[in-house]
Amino acid sequence: MTLDRAQTLYDQGRRLFEAGRYREAIESLETGAALLPANGRLGGEMQVWLVTAYEAAGLRDAGLQLCRQLTKHPHLETRSQARRLLAILEAPVLSKRPEWLTEIPDLSSLEAADGAGFKAATGQAPSRSPRSRPMPEPKPIDPALIVHENRFLGFGLLLVLLVIAGILWLGRA
Repeated sequence: MTLDRAQTLYDQGRRLFEAGRYREAIESLETGAALLPANGRLGGEMQVWLVTAYEAAGLRDAGLQLCRQLTKHPHLETRSQARRLLAILEAPVLSKRPEWLTEIPDLSSLEAADGAGFKAATGQAPSRSPRSRPMPEPKPIDPALIVHENRFLGFGLLLVLLVIAGILWLGRA
């Protein structure tokens, strides 16, 4: 029962993490990790996810401390994941030059765009998008092309039959 509960908390923690709800993911993963032996495979996986959740939630020190502990984990895969993760976490932070960044304006203060209160930069009301035109009927296929393609197909089949007949005839000799 404890293993099932821990697996449920692990799955829930991963879903919460992937949804961007890091604090809740931490709670779920910590509770699940407490139910399992720390040196097992599932316990190690859960702790690796916990490291990433700590980092995403801004708890960098807790994440680094746990990640350093996981580099000595008895399970090989957990140990190698922890080493890779630790290398990423301890890497120097790159500087961001202001000209590399684009500021996205906050549009939450604007009123709903119903078309009446907004005008284009030219001072005119925005035009409605043109209605889509119905697709024209496709042109009929020229029967001469069909006959030509059928002749080519017939010629190809005849050629294949001749090659097979030649192989069989040479095989008897």
